[in-house]
Amino acid sequence: MFTVSTADDMDRFGRVVARHLRAGDVVCLTGELGAGKTTLTRGVGAELDVRGTVTSPTFVIARTHPRTDAAPLVHVDAYRLTHASELEDLDLDWENSITVVEWGAGMLDAIVDEWLELVIDRSHSADDDVRTVTVHAHGPRGNELADSIGRAWS
Repeated sequence: MFTVSTADDMDRFGRVVARHLRAGDVVCLTGELGAGKTTLTRGVGAELDVRGTVTSPTFVIARTHPRTDAAPLVHVDAYRLTHASELEDLDLDWENSITVVEWGAGMLDAIVDEWLELVIDRSHSADDDVRTVTVHAHGPRGNELADSIGRAWS
């Protein structure tokens, strides 16, 4: 579990996560509206030096951000999807992309074998910027990512 105190820190946390990602990696972001999922993904995109501005793909559902000579970042917002089959119907290149899925809890296990889930909980204390990020690893690669990110953020 990690404490992230500000929006800038959430961006920085996303950059730390990105340093450990490679083609085929999937990160699921879970948390209420305003928790910081897109801010974290912006940090991932900045660290990966993607083309285009990383914004919430709520209305387009998925947006691909190309990179020069590297796996693209695919940013998915599954908020409006109701079943894993709808996510699968997007025909994403899971194996050759780095994929970040907002609101994908409960859908990914039907599509991929390994992923990292980051659950972002917004504090409801006097300091509303504070977030707690809990890591759930799925499969060997998820465990590897969780361990390396944990060492890097500490």
